[in-house]
Amino acid sequence: MAIETDTDRAIYLDTADFGVTVIKADASTFSGIWDLRFTLIQPNGLTIGLESAEPRLMARTSDVSSLAHGDALTIQSIGYVVRGIEPDNLGMTTLVMERI
Repeated sequence: MAIETDTDRAIYLDTADFGVTVIKADASTFSGIWDLRFTLIQPNGLTIGLESAEPRLMARTSDVSSLAHGDALTIQSIGYVVRGIEPDNLGMTTLVMERI
């Protein structure tokens, strides 16, 4: 049995606090926590690397279970495509996004 319920998880995603509204291609919406983290890619341990941003969205698994790689989402009026799906098996899933 899970410690938290889906209702409990929704509290953390409230758009009045940390959450953002996400729009699916079918115009339905859900909330998630948006993170545009910095990443440094250093192939073969080279001292010179490529700096990039890795957009990620954490949401309830129940809200994103129908999404697949390549699906389009709109976050803060910007279009993104799902490139990775990382469920935590505790009710939350992180989506790795790519800007369109």
